[in-house]
Amino acid sequence: MISIETHNLTVSYNRRPVLWNIDFELPTGKIIGIIGPNGSGKTTLLKAIMGLVPTSSGYVKIFDQDLNDVRSRVSYVPQRESVDWDFPASVMDIVLMGRYKKNNLFKRISKADRDIAAEALEKVNMLEFSKRQISQLSGGQQQRVFIARSLAQGADLYIMDEPFIGVDAATEEAILKLLSDMKKDGKTVVVVHHDLQTAKDFFDWIVLLNTRMVAAGPIEEIFNETLLQEAYGGKLNVLSQVGDLMKEKAFDVRES
Repeated sequence: MISIETHNLTVSYNRRPVLWNIDFELPTGKIIGIIGPNGSGKTTLLKAIMGLVPTSSGYVKIFDQDLNDVRSRVSYVPQRESVDWDFPASVMDIVLMGRYKKNNLFKRISKADRDIAAEALEKVNMLEFSKRQISQLSGGQQQRVFIARSLAQGADLYIMDEPFIGVDAATEEAILKLLSDMKKDGKTVVVVHHDLQTAKDFFDWIVLLNTRMVAAGPIEEIFNETLLQEAYGGKLNVLSQVGDLMKEKAFDVRES
């Protein structure tokens, strides 16, 4: 079954294409990475899928339907930097937002809703912070809360923009375990990711992007030097050199 289909998808800013003629079909029940160099259109692709930016041409289908017909089955986690974290709300308040439906924004929150929100917070190891103001949390903790809000929605398709940015190793490990559990439950997770060093270990399926789509498919077919070179060009040489140096000197990939 196909979770997301795009056909001839083009997005332009000031008449300059940011995405050009994107065609792909993504399977359900996979953890899918969207990777490419900076400025390649990764975030714009997610926003186009979610209907948050106007498209110049083409279409997007989700579960073979228009987004508005299946919106309750789709959950979106934006980049942490795009959120106003000074908003006066507690952790529980944020997660409960996942329980509101588009056509019922003023419904009364029930005990069942609160139980679902608490369960979502427990899955990301943040239940003990439920009464804490969101602005008082670290970046990694804020990211976990946003993922908990997404989980509380009970969606089938989860679209996440750079969930590993600015998180510590423990949070990264917790997020990876959570994504794996979601996959086991038959959920589909689409993740924008920037780190080639870890992409091969994180994902089942890859969309390789650089304004146009370079390739899309199972990780073992797509993650090779030829296609990566096509997407990254000279930048890949620098990345390879950094990777070789880290391996040679036994540097840690991240700070502990």
